[in-house]
Amino acid sequence: MSLISPKTEEPPRRIKVVVACDSFKGSLTAREASSAVADGVRAVLGDSVSAVCVPVADGGEGTVEMIAGALGGEIVTVEVADPLGRPVVANYAIVRLKGEDVPTAVIELAQASGLTRLSAEERNPLVTSTRGTGQLIVDAYSRGCRRFMIGLGGSATNDGGAGILQALGVRFIGEDGNELTDGGAALADLDWIDTSLMRSDIMRCRFTVLCDVDNPLVGSRGASVVFAPQKGASQADVARLDYALGRYGRCLRSLTGEDVASMPGAGAAGGAAVAFIAFFDSVLVPGITTALNMVGFDRIISDASLIITGEGHLDAQTLSGKAPFGVLEAGKGAGIPVIALAGGVDDAGALLDAGFSYVSSIVPSGMTHAEAMKKEAALCNLHNAAISATRRFFRL
Repeated sequence: MSLISPKTEEPPRRIKVVVACDSFKGSLTAREASSAVADGVRAVLGDSVSAVCVPVADGGEGTVEMIAGALGGEIVTVEVADPLGRPVVANYAIVRLKGEDVPTAVIELAQASGLTRLSAEERNPLVTSTRGTGQLIVDAYSRGCRRFMIGLGGSATNDGGAGILQALGVRFIGEDGNELTDGGAALADLDWIDTSLMRSDIMRCRFTVLCDVDNPLVGSRGASVVFAPQKGASQADVARLDYALGRYGRCLRSLTGEDVASMPGAGAAGGAAVAFIAFFDSVLVPGITTALNMVGFDRIISDASLIITGEGHLDAQTLSGKAPFGVLEAGKGAGIPVIALAGGVDDAGALLDAGFSYVSSIVPSGMTHAEAMKKEAALCNLHNAAISATRRFFRL
């Protein structure tokens, strides 16, 4: 399925096309997707085009690669705990931002605590923990980082960031006086929070948290109800987790004097955002906008004739702050048309109304979902869709 708006252009004598795709989750990384599209553009326009790849991410998978690649950062590899406490190798980036005298760590929660670390059968937000993400923060601090950028997308957890805090010395004590085990369900027995051994030196650092949702911690729009089913929770599990996070939120209010659980964004990443709100010198910011600003996206597109973006699925939710929408907003601000390609497209009319010049599914009619998800098929489909979109847009 594809739709095109009436606005098309003849190709100028020299064309610059910026390709800024997010990952096609389960099939292609942002870099692989962007490269496939760029190759398709070159197949049509040949030597008359400069196809510039800027793989993008909105705080989830690919954020470290995006920022480190653009700023020349150092990739650090360290062994930490995965969502189930098993050792896993995870990456983060250390970059130096202009005007800053100390390095910044760029950390994706998904690296250590993400759904991609688990098989479908292992997904269980009752017991999964963000402890590994806290370990990444501790490691970055030990290497001199005093600024942190934390991307919250793609979590496998619903523990309110308790695991992050546990890695930094915070203890969660149950009614029996014993320290709680990891995982969101354990918080149902929370009686009080012991901060006597907390790493306040780390928490006083500046944390910029990439967060694109405004959900509170609990309730009908809270972390458990809205996001936990995607992480393997049954309806009974959802009720149990919402109760547990409610108890956690009340303990946080007793400790901080503020109703942090009700703050916009507190429910992001299974409630991990509330830990940053309550304990860290932090600010929650839009993910894709912040990431694009960091890599100088406005400068990159300033002389472009066209921008092509995409991700695994496009629908009305894309317009709530996902990567393609951030790319669209940047393009609109610069007066540059933006095309969007995806594995699946719903609500195409809303996407066109928002300003996309062209939106299209890359999957050929008759191809099964299982086949389309295979890497080689996805690369081929994306390459062919880019050829078709380029020809159609430039009327070739």
